[in-house]
Amino acid sequence: MKQQPTVTVRIPEDLLRQVLYLCEAERRTPQNQILMLLRNSVGYFERAKGKMDRQKLNGYDISAYLPTEEGEAE
Repeated sequence: MKQQPTVTVRIPEDLLRQVLYLCEAERRTPQNQILMLLRNSVGYFERAKGKMDRQKLNGYDISAYLPTEEGEAE
């Protein structure tokens, strides 16, 4: 299975505790809770401002977030 891109986020302890509370209440893992929040945010943006330009989206360089295989030259 192909690994997905990774983004590391620093989060204050009190906010992390609140997110973990939400996770427990919603019966989601932190990963799934954060993905749901991000999807909701993108959905809200697109409803408020219109669909994102797919051509522009495809132009963003995400190589810094892609996993690398061990021994692979960068």
